[in-house]
Amino acid sequence: QVQLVESGGGLVQAGGSLRLSCAASGRAFSRYAMGWFRQAPGKERDFVAAISWSATSTYYADSVKGRFTISRDNAKNTVHLQMNSLKPEDTAVYYCAARQVYLATYHDYYIQGDDYNYWGQGTQVTVSS
Repeated sequence: QVQLVESGGGLVQAGGSLRLSCAASGRAFSRYAMGWFRQAPGKERDFVAAISWSATSTYYADSVKGRFTISRDNAKNTVHLQMNSLKPEDTAVYYCAARQVYLATYHDYYIQGDDYNYWGQGTQVTVSS
């Protein structure tokens, strides 16, 4: 079992930046692939970014590619989402998620919500125009 707590959300003007963090506790964090998802009011939850346990592989939704960067620090049990050039359409609740991985999948990332075992409570990001 792993517990995930997101932080770093807030209100920012269009063009601004935010850095989200996800702190993990419980079982050895370093054996989990991680992802960020978001859900806007009245919409489905969408994939944003993913990173493998090894941090050698990352993947981004087309809508955030070139603006967002996912990273992780296994020694500190954290994963980050650096969000630059924010747009009003980025407004949503952002969730981090974890999927336990094994030796053969240490370099894999996952983009489907159903692939993840654990979820945080979410942090609100609001981008004003």
